[in-house]
Amino acid sequence: MHRRKKIIILSHCILNQNSVVHPLARAKGAYTAIVQKILNEEIGMIQLPCPELLHLGEDRPPTTKKDYDTPEFRQLCNTLLQNPMLQIKEYQRNGYEILGILGINESPTCSLLKERGILMEEFEAALTDAEIILPVLGVPTDYLEGIEHESFFAELDDFLQV
Repeated sequence: MHRRKKIIILSHCILNQNSVVHPLARAKGAYTAIVQKILNEEIGMIQLPCPELLHLGEDRPPTTKKDYDTPEFRQLCNTLLQNPMLQIKEYQRNGYEILGILGINESPTCSLLKERGILMEEFEAALTDAEIILPVLGVPTDYLEGIEHESFFAELDDFLQV
């Protein structure tokens, strides 16, 4: 068996920048350098869904956390989180190590800074209810694919425990 049994949870846009609000995309397709680092460490990935894309569509305007903070949007987030939560529980039940959550700093849905995004607030509540505690790391606001980000990649190395 070739499984390393290590998994990281990713905000949707780390693997798919096409879901990002048009003026804010920071890579052509995916955060290739981040994804390549995870792949090089032979770590599996769970991609969280993008509630912004499903709520307001692909051609949406930039929106704030306050604008998304509605009962309807929170319900959408909770519905979308059901599948990842089932996956996490199943992997843990079978001895996998969930390394943590990699989010996007200052995102209205996926921020993991002091002010969590809406999806991450709901995700952390679901994890707490399931008695699951995971470390978090956020991709910096100034991250741009193709530009050197030594300090972030040092943090990512520590986060991935390599």
